[in-house]
Amino acid sequence: RLLFLSGSRCTIDNRVTRVAWLNRSTILYAGNDKWCLDPRVVLLSNTQTQYSIEIQNVDVYDEGPYTCSVQTDNHPKTSRVHLIVQVSPKIVEISSDISINEGNNISLTCIATGRPEPTVTWRHISPKAVGFVSEDEYLEIQGITREQSGDYECSASNDVAAPVVRRVKVTVNYPPYISEAKGTGVPVGQKGTLQCEASAVPSAEFQWYKDDKRLIEGKKGVKVENRPFLSKLIFFNVSEHDYGNYTCVASNKLGHTNASLTLFELSEPTSSTLLQAVRTTALTPGKGPGAVSEVSNGSWRRAGCTWMLPLLILHLLLKF
Repeated sequence: RLLFLSGSRCTIDNRVTRVAWLNRSTILYAGNDKWCLDPRVVLLSNTQTQYSIEIQNVDVYDEGPYTCSVQTDNHPKTSRVHLIVQVSPKIVEISSDISINEGNNISLTCIATGRPEPTVTWRHISPKAVGFVSEDEYLEIQGITREQSGDYECSASNDVAAPVVRRVKVTVNYPPYISEAKGTGVPVGQKGTLQCEASAVPSAEFQWYKDDKRLIEGKKGVKVENRPFLSKLIFFNVSEHDYGNYTCVASNKLGHTNASLTLFELSEPTSSTLLQAVRTTALTPGKGPGAVSEVSNGSWRRAGCTWMLPLLILHLLLKF
């Protein structure tokens, strides 16, 4: 976008007999007569006090000296004006989005034009990034890391108009690493889940093994749920045979890694254990809600039944 609309005026008096406007050595107007073929150049006024022309839709090729020449009775006089054309910044070339393996080098390019010549800067769009990463048309990154992935913003500015901004997306590929894998304890007959989380670009593919045998999706009572960074091994009804050591393997085109998890038996409380807990609670003197130290024998029995009932219900719910 060209910002300059030129209107050039030449002040004259009644002694002037001839007037003309020139661009370098080319005559644009002589009096009221137009000598140039450019339709953008028009005569604004030709009076006893003023002789002015206008150049419409100015472009950079119009920049340069313009001369108003006047002829008086005594001798010719000239007045000169220099037209400076300002141009908003424009990014004419920028690197395409790039995918690169961790540890390699990259070079990003951002070429901009404008008048005056724009200043070009690069910035990493990241919460951890501080300030500019380059104040030049070229951005070089040696041994790129996964933390340096993301969008890089090129800005071109020359104070003629608002800065022009473009972005390049940089994807850094790296092999998987497992961030979390924990074993779990589950009673026989209950539902159990082993979970494995892995970070990788491209996203990791997961496989599960028990000892050295790979678990195939569709095995009765067992389901594998995979997401881009998470895999779950779900047991709907844990049996004695399911207990043991499992291995989660995460892999992509750059490598693989694994982690061991254990599914172990978690004992349920028995009926006798629950009844013993009830008796112990009921016979223990105390203060506050449920204290029975100052009640009669009949009241003690009622209090004991009151404590026993919710625990027995809890036990039945756990069984079924």
